Amino acid sequence: MASNSTAQSKQMSPQKLYAAIATELKAAHENKTYKYEVPIESDQSGTVQAKGKRKVMLASNNYLGLANHPKVKEAAAAGLERWGYGMASVRFICGTQNIHLELEEKIAQFLGMEAAILHSSCFAANEAFFTALLSNDFGQSQYRDIIYSDKLNHASIIDGIRLVRQATKTTDLNSYEHNDIDDLKAKLEANESKDYRVSIVATDGVFSMEGEYAELEKFVELSKEHNSLLFVDDSHSTGVLGKTGRGTPEHCGVHGKIDVLTGTLGKALGGAAGGYIAGKKDLIDFLRQKSRPYTFSNTVPAPIVCASLEVLRILEEDNSLVTKLHDNTAYFRKEIKNAGFTIIEGIHPIVPVMLGEASIAQDMSNALMDEGVYVKGLWFPVVPKGEARLRCQISAAHSKADLDLAIECFVKVGKKLKVI
Repeated sequence: MASNSTAQSKQMSPQKLYAAIATELKAAHENKTYKYEVPIESDQSGTVQAKGKRKVMLASNNYLGLANHPKVKEAAAAGLERWGYGMASVRFICGTQNIHLELEEKIAQFLGMEAAILHSSCFAANEAFFTALLSNDFGQSQYRDIIYSDKLNHASIIDGIRLVRQATKTTDLNSYEHNDIDDLKAKLEANESKDYRVSIVATDGVFSMEGEYAELEKFVELSKEHNSLLFVDDSHSTGVLGKTGRGTPEHCGVHGKIDVLTGTLGKALGGAAGGYIAGKKDLIDFLRQKSRPYTFSNTVPAPIVCASLEVLRILEEDNSLVTKLHDNTAYFRKEIKNAGFTIIEGIHPIVPVMLGEASIAQDMSNALMDEGVYVKGLWFPVVPKGEARLRCQISAAHSKADLDLAIECFVKVGKKLKVI
């Protein structure tokens, strides 16, 4: 048995802990993997003011340019005036206003689902879903559940799965190769004899680091064949893909056929905050009772709710922003390739420019910032080792001149750093 002195010697004092933290931060600086924040001195749009000059914004999730659209700002201001700043409560106590129910109904209608429930973010929604559902025994004393998860799923799905596995000890995880429907099929077939209670297939609709989408028509068919619930986080696709911006399901011809859809109001749909889960009405009512992030988090503020309602009205009445986003994306993808850069092929406005090493991504990001392009580098552990990149994100707010300027700066910096 270890003595008290031995046990204490293994314990870090606060001073030693802070010293270890300082060492970690120093290493991040030296390895050029330290994440710097560059403050924006203007509103969020196709171009922004930063470091004292105007720059083309290629790092934002503001896909439709609605983050500061006049009608959206007006709706937020009207919401503040009519409904107030905050509810100082969670939903089930005294934090529900008519507008919250209206927005949930509107989201469900837009997505072709029966019902929806708001959360403070999609991260919270994804963490909530798995634990709320799988920690309930539904009257069964002996059971095991299983989740099949894409290896490159978003961190919120990964953390949601970790949370339920830690909480229940009755949930198995089977990760399948990225976007590989054949590998998923093989894993589902291999487990057919194991008599799992609940089986869930979990995937991003669009993968945030790659800009690739899951071919959901195949996932719908396979999940149905194997009696599995299909869960899709469509945060980077709602408002983006599909002829009318209804996301990956619309693009893949399975609008309204996904079992569970989660998403965010913080990207294309206004860019502020808030997330949701959409699905069958009974499932959503169940989550109102069992979702801990819903039960114990404050209500989404009225200005965001009213602005989100206006965003959905804009999308239902006019398809021009979605069309412009698709046109801008196709143009940028073609021209950045013509300039000699390697990208991950696709149709999404996430356009990863592949560079390999983190230090190159950091240097190029900094140089582009000086030239007039606001874009950030991404590296391990956000993406696999050796696959560092600049993640360019196109918006309907960009003009052709903005995109041409960005390409020009990429060429100048790329040649200087011997990337092209």
